[in-house]
Amino acid sequence: RLHIVTWNVGTASPPPDVTSLLQLNSLGAAMDMYVIGLQEVNSKITNFLSDLAFDDPWSIFFMNVLSSLGYIKLSSVRMQGLLLLIFVKHVHLPFIRDIHTQYTRTGLYGYWGNKGGVAIRMSLYGHTVCFMNCHLPAHMENTEQRLDDFEKILEMQFEEENIPSTLDHDVLFWFGDLNFRIADYGIHFVRESINNRRYSLLWEKDQLNMAKKKEAFLQDFIEGPLQFKPTYKFDLYSDVYDTSEKKRKPAWTDRVLWRVKNLCQHTSKETELSEEEQTISVTLNNYISHMSYGISDHKPVTGTFGLEIKPLLSNPSVVLKPEGEWSSEHDVVISYSAVPEFPSSTWDWIGLFKVTFKHANDYVTYAWVKDDEISSNNDSNQVYMNAEEIPNMGGEFVLCYYSNNMQSIVGISQPFQIQPNRTLTEKDLAQEEIDWMRKPDNL
Repeated sequence: RLHIVTWNVGTASPPPDVTSLLQLNSLGAAMDMYVIGLQEVNSKITNFLSDLAFDDPWSIFFMNVLSSLGYIKLSSVRMQGLLLLIFVKHVHLPFIRDIHTQYTRTGLYGYWGNKGGVAIRMSLYGHTVCFMNCHLPAHMENTEQRLDDFEKILEMQFEEENIPSTLDHDVLFWFGDLNFRIADYGIHFVRESINNRRYSLLWEKDQLNMAKKKEAFLQDFIEGPLQFKPTYKFDLYSDVYDTSEKKRKPAWTDRVLWRVKNLCQHTSKETELSEEEQTISVTLNNYISHMSYGISDHKPVTGTFGLEIKPLLSNPSVVLKPEGEWSSEHDVVISYSAVPEFPSSTWDWIGLFKVTFKHANDYVTYAWVKDDEISSNNDSNQVYMNAEEIPNMGGEFVLCYYSNNMQSIVGISQPFQIQPNRTLTEKDLAQEEIDWMRKPDNL
């Protein structure tokens, strides 16, 4: 289950609550992955420079919301006001590899990143998946510029060798403030059609729908039905369309589309794909806007998908577990084993994380797999952690193996308990808990 969010936040700060946006109260199964694409994140030069040194407020906000629910930030990429975040359930981490990010500037002749696209790609259970968040040029008359810019963004090349181009991924998700408008009809006809929920009258004049019929590079992209009100442009903190002097015509500027490579090949060859050949499929379960959010003149849009995948990877690269009872009263031991073809490195490390950890660098402590090794054979390896590095207060933790070559977590243990240090007083333990909470990452 994959949940994609696109939202032009208009330089605003995060809202108090995103429960409905992330569908956290959904009666169905929990999401496996959240992909959050934001546009117009505050990118004043002072904010941008501070965000380069520290996570921006939106990233921190979503990490705080999702980490307590068992998600970690898998990757992120920022280009000025464009931000793309991916969060994933712990259980999937060992099967996600080759994570790479890239961006393409198109605004102001490519010199300034106020428009363009950011992308994150990965291998998911052996299948290549790419997510692309775009902010295309505004205004009714710039349809051709939007199409030209998107075509340029699609040519984005990831720097590492052997990484497929965007269109060569098994699945490509394209979303963002695409800025396509409703052509020909006047503002009164558009607003009247919206008030009467006669959206179908407007679909045929939607610039993106019209372009998909003419432009070959768009024809393989699929979108769900636009059965929600146009998401632009609203007065702040209201459901009322623009009452300013400009009185912008409503439009479906905020969109989520996808493209499945196998389906494109199937269409071009006009042959049936057997179930064995169709190793990954995408089903749209929900495509809606969220009218209750009013911090910007856009309403957020979400697409909830089912990804049915025939795994090409069925075993994690590394299996690891803690040995014996853990506490800070003595050094502790980690056992791990790797598959024969695993490309280990002297820079690999094993981290100790709280179960609510937010990202790969949010460890309590770590051990180098080579420098801290105490035994090694064909079946298993053992690494020690110094007692001084183990939290005195104890609690529930996991171990993660980080691969330097793959630049990702490739193994994660089952959650386990670290026992409180019995030689310390309750006052000492309470003070350690306070000190830990005061760390900047945990505020």
